[in-house]
Amino acid sequence: MLALREVPDLPDPHLQPPQIAESGDPFASLRIAHLLARIPRGEPVRLRDIVDRLNAEYVDWSFSRPVVVDALLQLQVNWMSDYRNREGIVVGEDASGPTVTIEESSRVDPWIVRQVQRLAADCHARLRTFAVEEGALP
Repeated sequence: MLALREVPDLPDPHLQPPQIAESGDPFASLRIAHLLARIPRGEPVRLRDIVDRLNAEYVDWSFSRPVVVDALLQLQVNWMSDYRNREGIVVGEDASGPTVTIEESSRVDPWIVRQVQRLAADCHARLRTFAVEEGALP
């Protein structure tokens, strides 16, 4: 094992560049879905508030409105595929701008938890691939 020396006043190299969230990226989608799982049910929530909360919770990430909308629409499509209706996740608009309303029912929490688990599994698979292939992305 390589023995290293201590160097006084040496800055910490563990600085990380900010991540720009991109549509279709499972890491960004995971963070978005995780937040959507926790928003109030049965009432419209402003998209602007969701984007602001994501940027506040993940200060090393930058989430834009289009990326959040894409992840939200993907969840809406998944809901429609599973339940054959649009009432579960409704994207709308009011005087303050775009909103999302997630139905208040006993089926929502288990469903959205499964969605978040699926996204987390996608992230873990990418990390394993990255480690095994020495930095290659799938």
